[in-house]
Amino acid sequence: MLRIAVPNKGSLSGPAAAMLHEAGYRQRKESKELVLFDSANDVEFFYLRPRDIAIYVASGRLDIGITGRDLLLDSGASAEEILQLGFARSTFRYAARPGTASSVADLGGMTVATSYEGVVEKHLADNGVAATVVHLDGAVETAIQLGVAQVIADVVETGTSLRNAGLEAFGEPIMASEAVVVRPVGAPADDPKVQKFLRRLQGVLVARRYVMMDYDIRAEHVERAVALTPGLESPTVSPLHHEGWVAVRAMVPTDDAQRIMDELYDLGARAILTTGIHAARL
Repeated sequence: MLRIAVPNKGSLSGPAAAMLHEAGYRQRKESKELVLFDSANDVEFFYLRPRDIAIYVASGRLDIGITGRDLLLDSGASAEEILQLGFARSTFRYAARPGTASSVADLGGMTVATSYEGVVEKHLADNGVAATVVHLDGAVETAIQLGVAQVIADVVETGTSLRNAGLEAFGEPIMASEAVVVRPVGAPADDPKVQKFLRRLQGVLVARRYVMMDYDIRAEHVERAVALTPGLESPTVSPLHHEGWVAVRAMVPTDDAQRIMDELYDLGARAILTTGIHAARL
């Protein structure tokens, strides 16, 4: 049986549950459920605080887990990232009142407030900067106003919260985070149960990024057309009953689909259709 840690709340919880559902796994119906056994897939899900997941996985009590890269690194746990999931993306940066600092090199002797002291302490050490790190749980923007710190380090999305507090981000980002799958360091890479789980999630990622495109085009234009729609390996090309015409089918990136349809139409393609992909194995 595969034992998997899943975020029980916060920005990671909903998207993680949605991805697991798309991958064919049962998910809890009530937020009070802490453990769910999916007998059809021989998987047991444990709903835990996102910040604790890497620690549980590193202990070996659970096989894998879904958490944020920032939380993984901040925990210092002996767990490693094995798959990026593409949601809950964020950027972690330093911020302060204008004129306080322009880069991490300026932080020597200052106090930095953050909810991610593990990440910040490592970043400061990697840059040879000696600064004091103060741990706060949430709303770190007020730390500067109250004189607890001169600088904060926090997740920055739009920057609105910083501006409202009279602060601005500076220097290079500390890190870019997103949801990831983690496992214990040193765990067997070829565990068939884990590989099956990863293939399912990778199938969801592919299905979200691509659509299937079908179109008809004259045979003499096929080479130019398939250059626009090469597919993942190669497109399927089939002769049509109408002599001189062929049907082409290929996967194309969702974000480029409309542009590709325009260019195919200009080449003489007709009956151009796109359909969603609900699951995939590559």
